[in-house]
Amino acid sequence: MEIVWYGQSCFRILTSSNSGGKLSIVLDPFSEDIGLKLPKLEADILLITHSHLDHNNLYAVSGNYFLISGPGEYEVKNVFVEGIFSYHDDVFGKERGENTIYVIESEDLRICHLGDIGQKELTQEQLERIGEVDILMIPVGGNFTISAKEAFQIMTQIEPKITIPMHYFLPNLKVKIDGVEKFLKILGIKSLKPLPKLKVKKKDLSEDEAKIILLEP
Repeated sequence: MEIVWYGQSCFRILTSSNSGGKLSIVLDPFSEDIGLKLPKLEADILLITHSHLDHNNLYAVSGNYFLISGPGEYEVKNVFVEGIFSYHDDVFGKERGENTIYVIESEDLRICHLGDIGQKELTQEQLERIGEVDILMIPVGGNFTISAKEAFQIMTQIEPKITIPMHYFLPNLKVKIDGVEKFLKILGIKSLKPLPKLKVKKKDLSEDEAKIILLEP
């Protein structure tokens, strides 16, 4: 499996299909009005966590994709996706509405993308539905989502094997959010070299050591 990050909460996951080829899963493509550039993307499965312009630019994605934009259970070409209801703020959606957490299962890996979650902690029901997580994609920039401290608390609730921070400040981004440094500082990490992409297999994961991985946008 190969995971690439494009900034904000936008990822492309390339995974093996049951026919031996590759499937492209795209999450939360953004409008370039936010100041970041989005490359040409083609998808077999497109996931949208909520309807804000920095997450729902489905017109930027080509292909005869299967669109998922809310809670529910889905199976597409042997990829299993569950959308889990959550809030974009910590006042039951009164400020910024709703958000969908996605859990993706493919290649014996379980990936959780938290979207623009604003809850300071996950409920017991959400945790049970999320289950064991191999790779967690979590916002850390605060302001419109959880803060670095709250992200750490939610990461501790989920206990993933790999955590990929997302939705933090990048050069040219017009959205005012914090950089990733605050999150890394809480973890006691002084510096971490970003990778251009993450290539991972189930056998590569350690049961004993959780990893933080930064990706280049």
